[in-house]
Amino acid sequence: MANLLVIDDEKTIRTTLKEILEYEGYRVEEASDGSIGLEMVKNNNYDAVLCDIKMPKMDGLEVLTKIQEMAPDVPVIMISGHGTIETAVEATKKGAYDFISKPPDLNRLLITLRNAVEKQNLVVETKILKRKVSKTKEIIGDSPAIQKIMETIDKVAPTEARVLVTGENGTGKELVARWIHEKSNRANGPLVEVNCAAIPGELIESELFGHEKGSFTSAVKQRIGKFEQANGGTLFLDEIGDMGLAAQAKVLRALQENKITRVGGDKEQSVDVRVVAATNKDLLKEIEEGNFRLDLYHRLSVILIHVPTLNEREEDIPLIAEKFLKEICEESGYAKKVFTPLGMEALKTINWSGNIRELRNVVERLAIMCDQKISEEDVQAYANIQKPGSGPQTTYDKFSKFQEFKDYAEKNFILHKLKSNGWNIAKTAQEIEIQRSHLYNKIDKFGLKREDATQSI
Repeated sequence: MANLLVIDDEKTIRTTLKEILEYEGYRVEEASDGSIGLEMVKNNNYDAVLCDIKMPKMDGLEVLTKIQEMAPDVPVIMISGHGTIETAVEATKKGAYDFISKPPDLNRLLITLRNAVEKQNLVVETKILKRKVSKTKEIIGDSPAIQKIMETIDKVAPTEARVLVTGENGTGKELVARWIHEKSNRANGPLVEVNCAAIPGELIESELFGHEKGSFTSAVKQRIGKFEQANGGTLFLDEIGDMGLAAQAKVLRALQENKITRVGGDKEQSVDVRVVAATNKDLLKEIEEGNFRLDLYHRLSVILIHVPTLNEREEDIPLIAEKFLKEICEESGYAKKVFTPLGMEALKTINWSGNIRELRNVVERLAIMCDQKISEEDVQAYANIQKPGSGPQTTYDKFSKFQEFKDYAEKNFILHKLKSNGWNIAKTAQEIEIQRSHLYNKIDKFGLKREDATQSI
């Protein structure tokens, strides 16, 4: 059953449309003005919106513009009793799906709605399919470290320079490698991945360079290796720190000469491959311990990119969590869900030892188990804050200095009081017994923002 929103300041119009559309099998909600309608669009999933043009407080075309910003895939049908060609053209230019004059022709309205809902369903299905087909997802984050990584990718990708990506498990090293390939001149060529940690040492050479028939007991036919498969494209050597020394020597030769020899063969094969490698190990330490070749390290690390842990870029957690939550709800067909401010703050206090991978698992769990608004209590209940062998994890474990904890407690106390008083600054200042100017300073210091459209003074 499709969800519709009717935004109109005339109650009789809203009631009539709701009765007709519910009789036709739609689920209909009402909003008496543009600001209420925008808040409902923000907090719910709608398959289509019917919006009047002439309304007090906020014009329908302004509502349309704001809906396009917050929910660009939702079709908006404009309706008006003062319809002109100029108004219809302007609404269409602003992104309206269609324009219908009052009183609406019932047949035309129902056909337009049916087409709009079908379009919305196709858009959502296409997005889901694209995400499933494409492994190259967006790099999300506004932190200085992530911005620097994206700038480096833009500079390095068009070159032929080899890149070594370092970072802990789950931080997104593979994603960095994929974007280097996508933005390179080799984007139309193959991207071939090899997980060096998942291949036994005795098979790694065959995997990378291929083998000839009969070169060993199970070699019943010729095999093309990953270097040849990646010819003209990019070879991504993941967890290269786990590769054995014998294979390292052959990889070094392949990088030096752009030639490989299959296992059991004597004929050299020329290859045109760009190598991007990744590791969660400290390769310089591995070199000191004799586990990794220094000359190979220098061949691979023309450009070094270090991906920080999620704990090191805490400011990116809200963006990533909201992105995951939206994707999961779309893919699973859940109603739209959002984190409350305190729920998001609770996410930021967790020690993310599993980084992005762990965060996505937690968000998926919350999407399944929680109601429309995911609260601080929900996060504490379902986020598995306690880590094996580390003892109970609490909010206090997040902070090493008293001032850091003091700021955290002060920020959340003020935010709670502001919300309970409807963001009435004077009332909140009086209640918590501080001057209004001091409260404004605290709001500015902690970057607090209300979710409603206006603020009471």
